[in-house]
Amino acid sequence: MLDLKFVVENAQLVKEAMGTRSGEYDVDIVVELDKKRREILKEVEMLKAERNRVSAEVAVLKKNKQDASEIIAKMKEVGEKIKELDGALGPIEADLRMALLSIPNIPDKSVPLGKDDGDNVEIRKYLTPTQFDFTPKPHWEIGEGMGLLDPTTAGKITGARFTIYRGLGARLERAIYNFMLDTHTQNGYTEIFPPFMVNRDSMTGTGQLPKFEEDAYAVKNTDYFLVPTAEVPVTNMLRGDVVDADKLPIWYTAYTACFRGEAGSAGRDTRGLIRQHQFNKVELVKFCMPENSWDELESLTAEAELILQKLGIPYRVVCLSSGDLGFSSAKTYDIEVWMPSYGRYVEISSCSNFVDYQARRMNIKYRTREGKTGFVHTLNGSGLAVGRTTAAILENFQNADGSVRVPEVLIPYMGTDIIK
Repeated sequence: MLDLKFVVENAQLVKEAMGTRSGEYDVDIVVELDKKRREILKEVEMLKAERNRVSAEVAVLKKNKQDASEIIAKMKEVGEKIKELDGALGPIEADLRMALLSIPNIPDKSVPLGKDDGDNVEIRKYLTPTQFDFTPKPHWEIGEGMGLLDPTTAGKITGARFTIYRGLGARLERAIYNFMLDTHTQNGYTEIFPPFMVNRDSMTGTGQLPKFEEDAYAVKNTDYFLVPTAEVPVTNMLRGDVVDADKLPIWYTAYTACFRGEAGSAGRDTRGLIRQHQFNKVELVKFCMPENSWDELESLTAEAELILQKLGIPYRVVCLSSGDLGFSSAKTYDIEVWMPSYGRYVEISSCSNFVDYQARRMNIKYRTREGKTGFVHTLNGSGLAVGRTTAAILENFQNADGSVRVPEVLIPYMGTDIIK
């Protein structure tokens, strides 16, 4: 979250920043609630000071064997007033925290201004879009035709937007995330295998709550949620910790299944693997010193791109505009993979720098050798979305006879160079 003092002292600046984002955000309520909180605290402090002063007088009166009953009665009234004010303070502080948690991060100055994804700025491309001398099929037709993907049976046992992988389809999915994990760990990331359920504090810490609760899968009769991304459990590993600055940066990579309600996306990408309620993903998470976070964002993005480069799949990198920026992010690069059946690029990774926004919510700090403390900067990105990578391989490596070539780097994992 944003620093309360900064918001109050720079309310107009924060309002202007919120005006560049999609959605509406109430900065004034934060200022108003903070003013009420300060007024109550000031009154309580004055009453406590008065009580302390009079208590000293009572002590003197009693020492001199004088009557102090009238003063004691008045002080009892003061005590009741302090208790009343303390009771009023609790709800105001709770409302203030919720209001502050509901304001997104301020976009970095380097983020292009815009209303939505139509204003995103292309940064670079890798390879040219795949061309065929036949009409390419969409990945769901390829997958269902060869018995690799079975959404029909998944629909029977669960519902829409779920898929069963069969045979070489299941092996391909497994090969992809093993390849991703091997690549990232070879590049210096520590592998984590976290729980697939997290508590409310964890979801709040990374910014999924309170704003996106309707999109989360809550576990009945508990305060747990199924993870929407490994970002949540992995980033929260350091929640409440003070890390020696000498140990930064810390790089983690993790595979998890991810679960999302996809609220508000009815009618979008209803076929295939692009928009599922359950999907696999390999995540990259970084903790670093504030002065290094922008360089870490560039390297994080490059490390996610490396997967597609090794696979040999065309993609591009775009910088998200302020109107398309995620809630907690200060700046995001999207990596978009070429999908022949769509005739366009489709997001396969978002790489974001949250600066101190998440760390402030989770109270993750660093401490230097000199004893200086501050909030770390957090970053994360998909490295990559596995199901979408499967879809991209099926489409970009398809042959006219309906078979699919296996990318060279995956052959050791697959045990074959062709899927047919």
